[in-house]
Amino acid sequence: MANAKKQPHVFANIPRVSFGFMPLFSHSPPCCTAAAPAVNSWDQKSRFIPSSWRNCKVTSPILRFSQNDKFNVSRLALSHSRRGVKDRAISMALVGNTVGQKGEVVTSSSILAYDLIQGALVRWSSVMDRSLPDPPTAVFLHGILGCRKNWGTFARRLAQEFPTWQFLLVDLRCHGDSASIKKRGPHTVASAAIDVLKLVRDLRITPRVLVGHSFGGKVVLSMVDQAAKPLARPVRAWVLDATPGKVRAGGDGEDHPAELISFLSTLPKEVSTKRDVVRALIQQGFSNDVAQWVVTNLRPSSSPGSQSSSFSWVFDLRGIAEMYQSYEETNLWKIVEDVPRGVHMNFLKAERSLHRWALEDLRRIHAAEELAAEEGGGVEMHVLEDAGHWVHADNPDGLFRILSSSFEGGKT
Repeated sequence: MANAKKQPHVFANIPRVSFGFMPLFSHSPPCCTAAAPAVNSWDQKSRFIPSSWRNCKVTSPILRFSQNDKFNVSRLALSHSRRGVKDRAISMALVGNTVGQKGEVVTSSSILAYDLIQGALVRWSSVMDRSLPDPPTAVFLHGILGCRKNWGTFARRLAQEFPTWQFLLVDLRCHGDSASIKKRGPHTVASAAIDVLKLVRDLRITPRVLVGHSFGGKVVLSMVDQAAKPLARPVRAWVLDATPGKVRAGGDGEDHPAELISFLSTLPKEVSTKRDVVRALIQQGFSNDVAQWVVTNLRPSSSPGSQSSSFSWVFDLRGIAEMYQSYEETNLWKIVEDVPRGVHMNFLKAERSLHRWALEDLRRIHAAEELAAEEGGGVEMHVLEDAGHWVHADNPDGLFRILSSSFEGGKT
């Protein structure tokens, strides 16, 4: 890329590790309504916690065995002590949910909350035996006001179909369970990308596939832009229903994130019922689908045994407003029109997402396709039929078929 100053290579020279099972571990409350499978978990004290995490409790040991033997899931588990700043701790528990076998408790990254969903044939962990390379990994990023759970069902389906792959689902800064992990500003597309790059380096993972929806799509482009080129191995980047440059508002019946964020900022931080929020959103002209999706960011805040119920928002709305402004202002056409060696760039346009895409966008992507082909790179445009902006909800089967091409090489 001309005149672009690159940061040090973040994917290269990452130690690779392996072990015989990988679990599901998490003590973070769900950021969305999707149900999580039963898990094995326990806590022990480890060595480090950021000084910004306060007033947290160390949980007592709990052991639950999973009934799901289709794939393994690994989650970030965070547990905090009430001691002084230097003694605060993070615990990350590992368990084999297919064999009920206990792994080692290690110090976890404090970068972002995540789920690691593994196919049944994956036998690897970032903290155990380093004699084998990491398995093929895909990173999935949600859009603005979303969370990692948005991708949960889809990623589990991929893990069943491609059992040698693992799928890293991330809560971006200010979203979901990552909202409790304090981050320095500015809250931008670039800083969100740096967070994810730091996380995969911390986990000793070298992603082969990056998938981002909407805001997450620009984060994917920024990850490619900020990683030194050529990358450590070929990587396929998927940008789902987002353009590299100008952000255009949705049409009637579609979401309007800026207006939505503005309205949410007028609501109290604690509400009595989700129904009240849904009703208020619909009265403001937002669709029922958008309203139902927004309230997945509410979690119970009343104490156990309390007769009155209440809910509080899981996200950092002020930080999200800053991130969305950055999303509107960030222009990453340069990375598309000068694709780094080893990168295959894929854009997916939802058929019914008419207002987000201008003719100019389509022409520039098609021109980039031709240029990349001449120079040995890769840019490709896809159209997902019968889908609006919410591609993984509107037509998951069609999206699955399109994305599957990126995982075929790892299928056995």
